[in-house]
Amino acid sequence: MMTDKDLGTGGKAAIAGAIGSAALAAVLLYVRHRKEREERSRYTNPAGEAPETD
Repeated sequence: MMTDKDLGTGGKAAIAGAIGSAALAAVLLYVRHRKEREERSRYTNPAGEAPETD
């Protein structure tokens, strides 16, 4: 098992940086997914409504 002495200050910072980077990447992917889903829904007809025709 690794102890605080084994990791040192640099090891802890590296782990914190990796976790922070992964969290940031996940947030960016989520935001992009939501934006794409919103754009697709703008061009689709909501369920239950008849399309307007002339």
